[in-house]
Amino acid sequence: MANKVKPMLFLMERKHGREYFGSMAVAFKEWALVCEALGAGQQSVILRKGGIAEGRGGFGFDHAEFYLFPTWFHGQLDKVRIPNAVLPEQDPESVTIAHAASLEWTGRIDDKEALHRLEELHVLDASVIEERFVYDTGKGTLGGAGINIAFVRVYRLEPAVTLPMQKSFGGCRSWIELPEMDSGALVSVLSDEEHDRRRERFARLLGVSF
Repeated sequence: MANKVKPMLFLMERKHGREYFGSMAVAFKEWALVCEALGAGQQSVILRKGGIAEGRGGFGFDHAEFYLFPTWFHGQLDKVRIPNAVLPEQDPESVTIAHAASLEWTGRIDDKEALHRLEELHVLDASVIEERFVYDTGKGTLGGAGINIAFVRVYRLEPAVTLPMQKSFGGCRSWIELPEMDSGALVSVLSDEEHDRRRERFARLLGVSF
């Protein structure tokens, strides 16, 4: 079955109970290799502890729809289960936004064994789960054991959008704002059938419901 084309929804904001097109869009910063895996249909979950500049409340998957913003932490090559992985070439003057995600379930999981059971739904090495599970900044929801997890549906931008790199994109933050852009159509990277199969598998593995 052909993948569905979804209209752009990511520039909407609510004011006084009504929806308007906003001038900014939200993006989630993630390793470039993980962005590629999400965009290739190899990954359907995002696991995040949080950065050191997430604000007083700590990290959370607070946005229902967001773009994926690739980052070039070079150590990621050793932290993914991708045979012969090659880090995509980085242009220091620009960034290409090629995918977006829609959030379908999110929660904080403090059962490490349950997290390891999700291996088939992501490309991270088991050592990353171990590191993130115990990482403690002592700040808000970042502290203590457990990992924030999101089950997402990923869409490919057609065409992809290249933006000039800005200082505001930097820092140890998970969420950033992008300038207004025309990204055209969004095409699901998975068929409805495969996405539904993974969603059911995710629910069984964690014992949750959608």
